[in-house]
Amino acid sequence: MSKLSIVKEFWDFLKVRKRWWLTPIVVMLLLLGLLIFFAQSSAVAPFIYTLF
Repeated sequence: MSKLSIVKEFWDFLKVRKRWWLTPIVVMLLLLGLLIFFAQSSAVAPFIYTLF
């Protein structure tokens, strides 16, 4: 099962079940995960830490 199929399955779930309120939650979780990833593994870390 590829990662793309997981995204497609989630999209189909949203369309069929009309759970559009889940979309902002998932997007924010993904953005937070990306922020944590970049804060640990890049030279941008000192700039991210100053935001908090």
